[in-house]
Amino acid sequence: MGDPGGTEVDADALSTEILVVRHGQSEWNALGLWQGQEDPPLSDLGRCQAREAASSVGSVDAVFASPLQRASETAWIVAEHLGIGPVVELPGLMERHAGEWQGCTRAEIERDWPGYLDAGRRPPSWEDDGLVEQRAMDSLDVIASCCPGGTVLAVAHAGIIYAIERTLEVRFHKVANLSGPRLVHRAGGLTMGERIHLVDHETVPEQL
Repeated sequence: MGDPGGTEVDADALSTEILVVRHGQSEWNALGLWQGQEDPPLSDLGRCQAREAASSVGSVDAVFASPLQRASETAWIVAEHLGIGPVVELPGLMERHAGEWQGCTRAEIERDWPGYLDAGRRPPSWEDDGLVEQRAMDSLDVIASCCPGGTVLAVAHAGIIYAIERTLEVRFHKVANLSGPRLVHRAGGLTMGERIHLVDHETVPEQL
C-alpha cells in the first residue's frame, strides 16, 4: 500500500522487532520432566506468570506462538490482556523433539543413559540441531513478513531460543520461563539484543 504522497513502502527495508520468550511454567516443568514435543498444560504458577508478563511486555502489534498448549495458552493470556489477537500459531516454533527422553526426569535419564548428559550425548530419536535451527529461523522470517516494521511477541520454548542463539553465536545460558531475547529482523539479517525478563520471580526448569 502506498503512503498519502504516493511513495511505496518497501517492506524489505523495514525492521521488525521480535521478542521471543519461553512459555510460563508448565506442569511438567514443575515436576522436572523433560517435555520435548509432549503437550502438558501450564501450571497455576505458569498462568500467574503469563498474567504478570502481560502487564510488563509493553505494546506489541501481534502475538505468535508454538501450537503446544504451554506456549499457546501463555500467548493467549498475554494477547487477551493487551486486547489484540488472534494468536497466530506457527508449528516451526514448537520445542525440539527430545526422542526417548520425553517424559523422563534427569535422574531417570542418568539411570537409563548413564553419562549421556555430562558428555553431551543424546538418544537416537533426538531432533538434530540443524533441523531445529532451520525451522526456528524460518519462523522468524515468517513473523517478519507478516509484520514488517512492527513489534511482535513470539511465545516459544527453551530449545527454540537456544537454536536462535546458537545460529547467532551467542554463548549458552539457561533461559527462565517468560524470558528471552529481543531480536531485530531486517532484510540484511538478524540482530540479537539483550535477554528480556518479563516476571520478577523467575522459574528456571531443571531440564535444558
